[in-house]
Amino acid sequence: MDKIKHNEVDHVLEEIADYVVYKKITSEEALETARYVLMDTLGCGFLALRYPECTKHLGPIIPGTVVPNGVRVPGTAYVLDPVQAAFNIGCMIRWLDYNDTWLAAEWGHPSDNLASILAVADYVSLKNLSEGRAPIKMSTVLEAIVKAHEIQGILALENSLNRQGLDHVLFVKVASTAVATALLGGTREDVISALSQAWIDNASLRTYRHAPNTGSRKSWAAGDAASRAVRLALMTMKGEMGYKTALTASGWGFQDVLFDGKPITLARPLDSYVIENVLFKIAYPAEFHAQTALEAAIQLHPQVVHRLDAINRITITTHESALRIIDKTGELNNPADRDHCIQYITAVGLIKGHLTADDYEDEAAQNPYIDQLRDRMEMIHHPQYSKDYLDPDKRSIANAVQVFFNDGTHTETIAVEYPIGHRQRRAEGIPLLLEKFYTHVRTRFSNKQAERIYACCTDQETLAETAVPSFLSLLTTP
Repeated sequence: MDKIKHNEVDHVLEEIADYVVYKKITSEEALETARYVLMDTLGCGFLALRYPECTKHLGPIIPGTVVPNGVRVPGTAYVLDPVQAAFNIGCMIRWLDYNDTWLAAEWGHPSDNLASILAVADYVSLKNLSEGRAPIKMSTVLEAIVKAHEIQGILALENSLNRQGLDHVLFVKVASTAVATALLGGTREDVISALSQAWIDNASLRTYRHAPNTGSRKSWAAGDAASRAVRLALMTMKGEMGYKTALTASGWGFQDVLFDGKPITLARPLDSYVIENVLFKIAYPAEFHAQTALEAAIQLHPQVVHRLDAINRITITTHESALRIIDKTGELNNPADRDHCIQYITAVGLIKGHLTADDYEDEAAQNPYIDQLRDRMEMIHHPQYSKDYLDPDKRSIANAVQVFFNDGTHTETIAVEYPIGHRQRRAEGIPLLLEKFYTHVRTRFSNKQAERIYACCTDQETLAETAVPSFLSLLTTP
């Protein structure tokens, strides 16, 4: 296609392209948080490699395929093309629903974009080295993380895909496409063209996230979006044309076809707001709308654990998004169903006083007390919780839990406004995040290699100056 004239292109495409190509990230808080995102996300991927349902998806599409100078998949010995590598990395990091979260009109997990960022950064670096040029440094990766978070998160502020029945991973595809194209050396016009392809691809349905069809696709959907983003970026860099009004074309653009004619908007200028306010799942692998309910339940555990048979009812006071997404009654069919049920998560917290990914597996779900307590739970909407959830200055995710017994006694109401991974609790959360990362690294690597990985990742300057191939070499296994 001819170079796109500035006044002919959808404004949203232009804004994103200008940001990705020209914006220099200067916020030290943003870049430091990007390092925490990198660590936490990789750690989640390493932990997921313990689960055969995850690892069955990994590796080349055709077994035995050899890719010279291919992309390394962290925690494994796989060397793949960048498209399949992005799928592998994305599948790993999302499998346990334990990486970071962003909540707004749309929700999602901006660190899913790390799949495309690492795949493309390694691909470009290895190509550069083969041609006698310098590899990309991890400082560029950290900046790309900030930008991908910002694009996905700002799109999510006012554009609700879920209300249209569409899955949030479209915003992963859009953000990853933009950042991947820039990492490949794309110009502003290239980024616009690639972005138009991502929007025209549109989104998968949310079918696999809701009863009666909840299933494991939700654990690889983001990897699929990230890999598609890399594919579109590579196609664009080979000269594939773009579509200047992919969003606004009358009758045929994204807005008219899939968004009831509503405009796609960017609610605030693109900078570093999202990563500075992102939510970390530090302590528990549970859907984020339930994190504070789980914290409340764990606080109540000592008062109820010896009186489970005497419980008459349990109230969970919550916000509208939790009611819409994770309020589930009746049979739960698999781990993917259970980890998105606020009643199940709360019940485990009351019964056990903690929660791990293993608590969603079939064996753990056989505990008869879980369904017994679920049957006695009452969900109550608190309008102020919903208001504060959307307030850009608060961004709370509040829940409250209270337990009533057959003899007429009851516990106090335990209300938790901000989960431990919230920006309001960074000082408390970061030491636990580092501990979580080190624990997860040790599930995959020897003590000596784990120490080297931890030392590199916990020093901002050292990590920033490390070449991407050297970093990924640290993360490979024999």
